[in-house]
Formats: sequence, structure tokens, C-alpha cells
Amino acid sequence: MNDINKQKTYFIDVQGTLIDDADRLPIRGSVEFIDSLNEQKIPYMVITNNTKHSSEEFLNYLNSIGLNIKKDHYLDPLMLLESKIAKDEGLAAYGTKEFLNVVVSMGYTLDYENPKTVLVSIKNDYNSEEYAQIIDFLLSGAKLVGMHETTIYAKNSKRYPGVGAILKMLSFATSVSYEVVGKPSDNFYKEALSRVKQQDETIEFGDITIISDDVKGDLTGAAIFGMKTVFVLSGKYRKAEEIIPLLKEDEKPDFIFNDMQEVMERL
Repeated sequence: MNDINKQKTYFIDVQGTLIDDADRLPIRGSVEFIDSLNEQKIPYMVITNNTKHSSEEFLNYLNSIGLNIKKDHYLDPLMLLESKIAKDEGLAAYGTKEFLNVVVSMGYTLDYENPKTVLVSIKNDYNSEEYAQIIDFLLSGAKLVGMHETTIYAKNSKRYPGVGAILKMLSFATSVSYEVVGKPSDNFYKEALSRVKQQDETIEFGDITIISDDVKGDLTGAAIFGMKTVFVLSGKYRKAEEIIPLLKEDEKPDFIFNDMQEVMERL
């Protein structure tokens, strides 16, 4: 493997990487890792697929638990939603109550009669009636958009299909293609690069190491851009053997560590 020390710019996931999926508190080494980047003035972006809270609220929460992340080092899909879906479009949104509240607070009007767009986010209790309604909308001409394309959603020590899995199911059922707002979409990674360039204008994708617990939902898309990939076993997967043997060679991460503490020890 290449030496991780050569990579001095970072994209860092949050859930399962910086904070635990269960108690939402920092994972071992997370606070120290962010502090080290800040102290050494190493360029980085925290890139999360947060959709349950407004961007400001979630960043404030991360700060409150000791993760000293500044506003210009943070990006989530809600910050790019308006570039994908106009506020005057009829929008049928699906996800947690918190997500729906955030969407409404952003100025969108929810329409479950004749929407132009179906917007899918994460929750653990999707039911067949919701899927039936979504399919009807898609077959009637609505476009399909996902807030992100995660593979697995971890909650209460259980693992559920992520938004990416749901999008693929709906696309297979209807032959409707879909777009993605957050990770691992090209637009999201390009926006993250644009923002990290404000810290150092010479940075390109090949200079970046991305760290995440979602090897397919985050890292494989990043690798296409030439980023180095670090897979941490502190979130969706607790053992590399659960997923690595099932991946194609070009999907496998460059590095595998247990948690951010191990990543930090290689800085």
C-alpha cells in the first residue's frame, strides 16, 4: 500500500466515522483527529449525508460534542438541494419526520397528488404502501432523486437498506433513472473540492484521502476521481470480511483501519 502520510488533504465522513451510529458520540480518535488537522492547518472537508437536521443544527451538534469543525469545512446534501430541485416544483418527499420538517422549513411544498419529483431519504420503516405510491408517481412521469446513495443504514444495532439500495429497487421496478444530491454523486464531490480549494487553491482530487465507513456508498465513487480511500470499521461494518471479499478489485479501499484513532496514528 502507499504511505498515507503523503496525503495531506482529507474528506471525512461523519456517521460511523467521526460519531457512533448508536449514541451519536465521538468515536475513538475522532476529536483528536480533527484537532490535529486544525492545529497543523491541514486542508479538509467534513462531508456528511446528514438529512435529519438542518445543516446549521447538525454542525452545531458536532461542535457541541467536541468536534471543532468550522462552517467552511462542512458540507451536506441539504446545502445542495436547491441546485437539484426548484422550490416551485411539486415535491413528494419520503424519509423521517425530521427530514420532512427540514424540507418544509427550506421552503418546499410537499405534494402527494401530482408531484414533479420524488425525493427519497433514509428511514428504517418504509412500507409497501409508500413504495406503491412512489411507483405510481414515477410511472406517471415524476423524476426520481435521492438525497444520497448509501448502501446500508445502521440504527439500533440493526442494518437496513440504504437510500442507494432503495433507489436501485425503484429504478429496476419502473425503468426510471435517478439522480443523487449527496455522496457519492459527481456534483457533491466536485462541490467539496471547490470548497477545500478555498483553503488551498492547488488541491486536486489526487491530493485527497477520503475516510468513510461506507466502502461502496462513499469510497468507490471517490476512487473514480483518483482519491485515496480509507475504510473504517467503526460504523456499518465491524469486520472487513463482511464486505471486502464481495467487492471487485477496483472497488476495494486503499487502506482499512478500525477507527479514527488508527487513522491518526498513521498521520
